[in-house]
Amino acid sequence: MSSHSHSSHSEESHGSFGSYTIGFVLSVILTAAAFGVVLTGALTGTQAIYAIAGLGLVQIIVHVIFFLHMNGSSSQRWNLTAFAYTVLTAVIVIGGTLWVMHNVSMNMMSR
Repeated sequence: MSSHSHSSHSEESHGSFGSYTIGFVLSVILTAAAFGVVLTGALTGTQAIYAIAGLGLVQIIVHVIFFLHMNGSSSQRWNLTAFAYTVLTAVIVIGGTLWVMHNVSMNMMSR
């Protein structure tokens, strides 16, 4: 019975110590880079916001690959589809909220 219960997990990819270490090191580097952008003042204003957002997006990709073990394999198809739907929903909700708040600001605060 125990061999049958483990057979369903045999196809899943679980991370090795090396992959977790690589993911951790990349996460620390990306976090330090974001702090470095702010603390050094090398970039200001919109440039700093874009740099931090870009570093954050790269860090999300690192976490998805190295810690959540999502990839394009056929066994991960449903997980990837669910993740893509979640991202799409978040983009619609956040983008819609920013759009509405911008329009409210432009139409109400200018009076």
